[in-house]
Amino acid sequence: MSFQAYLDNIEEKTGLTPRQFVELAHERGLDQPGVKAGAIVEWLKEDYDLGRGHAMALVHVITKGPQISDKHVGTGTAHDDPSNLLWLDGKATNPNR
Repeated sequence: MSFQAYLDNIEEKTGLTPRQFVELAHERGLDQPGVKAGAIVEWLKEDYDLGRGHAMALVHVITKGPQISDKHVGTGTAHDDPSNLLWLDGKATNPNR
């Protein structure tokens, strides 16, 4: 599953876009330096019943932003993404779809 597909699946399950999760994490102070991934994963599990893989996709977006490594782009594998910039504003508005 591509990185973007993880984010799209999270939106389908929760009704929240990745950008909304970034905002919620900010309100909770979970985007601050030094916050461990485990704290974010725990919040996402407790409040949204997200599993570790999906939660870790959001951890990346919350802590590092929407840019991913070029090694995930154009690989032709199951984890292939079309761009190194993830779309955070909802899959219905994604111009790459």
